[in-house]
Amino acid sequence: MSVELNHTIVMARDKRVSAEFMAGMLGLEVGAPFGPFLPVTTVNGVTLDFADSDRDEIASQHYAFLVSEDDFDTIFQRIQEAGITYYADPARERPGEINRRDGGRGVYFLDPDGHFLEILTRPYGSGG
Repeated sequence: MSVELNHTIVMARDKRVSAEFMAGMLGLEVGAPFGPFLPVTTVNGVTLDFADSDRDEIASQHYAFLVSEDDFDTIFQRIQEAGITYYADPARERPGEINRRDGGRGVYFLDPDGHFLEILTRPYGSGG
């Protein structure tokens, strides 16, 4: 059996603003519109399809991105330069810190719509 995540829809107040934020933070590109969606594709081919919501409130989702140590440094620098509050934990009890779970590094931060983004250098449970 071969099962892979292909795409997911990310609801936003303004899909362009949200897609450009995520792409900019992660060093990715916003693709050409596809129907009502504005795609951002990761290096493993998973597409985050941003869509405008007709609701005032967006249900917050969590999106975690596995990155290399070098990419972590680059993305983390972008987070800091943008003045974005970041956290070492999903409960947001450790602001201004990164975590070192499983021998890697990780940090959480919010996008413009309140989606909780995470970058990590080692998958959880991988040891270290």
